Amino acid sequence: MWAPYKKRLVRDLDRWEANGWLTRDGHTAILSEVASSGPIISLASALAILASVLFWFAAISFVAANWEEVPRLARLSLLLASIWAGYGTAGWLAARGHAALADAAILFALAMFGASIMLISQMYHIDGNPTDALLMWWIAALFAGVLLRSNPALALAMVLVCVWSGMEVAQSNAVHWPFLIGWAAVTAAFFWQRWLPGLHLSALAMTIFIISLGYLLGRGHEHAAVAIIGMLIAAAAIGIEKALPDYDHVAAPILAYAMVIAFAGLYALQFFEHTSLGTLIALAALTLVLLLGAISYGLATGNRGVLWLGYIGFSLEVLSVYGKTVGTILNTSLFFLVAALLVAALAYMALRIAQRGRSRMEEASA
Repeated sequence: MWAPYKKRLVRDLDRWEANGWLTRDGHTAILSEVASSGPIISLASALAILASVLFWFAAISFVAANWEEVPRLARLSLLLASIWAGYGTAGWLAARGHAALADAAILFALAMFGASIMLISQMYHIDGNPTDALLMWWIAALFAGVLLRSNPALALAMVLVCVWSGMEVAQSNAVHWPFLIGWAAVTAAFFWQRWLPGLHLSALAMTIFIISLGYLLGRGHEHAAVAIIGMLIAAAAIGIEKALPDYDHVAAPILAYAMVIAFAGLYALQFFEHTSLGTLIALAALTLVLLLGAISYGLATGNRGVLWLGYIGFSLEVLSVYGKTVGTILNTSLFFLVAALLVAALAYMALRIAQRGRSRMEEASA
């Protein structure tokens, strides 16, 4: 659990208890459940992870400087000893209740495992595809994360899955569908651990994968499909939020990521494809309508992620349209006039809806 969230929750609980909205027993029970939900990501854990990275660089630098002078058997022993020293240290720290430091030791062991794959391949002149080494590495990170219940190890596994897939795409210039297998395996582990930051990492990786389809399928001209996928995911998230209110905490971030996907597809259609002026204006109007709808929905539901993404997307869209049509002042002025009228009409509709809702509340109270 994130430390800032816990601090804010403690302040809220104190205020609720002072106002008589919460009993002392309820206050204690909530804090107990929060404390048992997982380790707090603190400055100590962040520094420990950075220290493990520095230890890894120090070990690799030392090995690289003396690699040719060390006999092969000693090289293998040194690499294996480094890996098991990391895991042994992790076990020792975990037994003493230092979970964050144990995670850092696990990351060091996994980093040494990846380095060992590369160094052993070089030592024995093993030829092969470098992506195969990354495949072994992320599988090892996944098993370590699951067996040792280490969230940072699972995060490393997801990063390695993305790097592995990215290298495959760079080599073949085609969609790397096996990415979905690795993504699903690591995401399932995040669900099993109930680690929210990891699920956000999975959502970000999937968002990038879907957006990349527009540049890889159909000779790089499938951005319309990407936009449609984003809209369908957004519609599904809104449907879940309305039909299953208990899962609104899941639907809300999904809606934000879906919005990014849809906007990326529409943006590429407008500014990375060769389109006529009429098509550009039609796509821009559609994009602005969807962004304004997202802003309205974010305000109505309190979804700040969707709200700010809507603001950012709206600004980027308007600036990009201006940049592309700056040579035709009349057309640019016409576009902004239509956009202004559209926004004004939506503002008027929102005002009317708010007035009707206020009138109904006054009638009900009367």
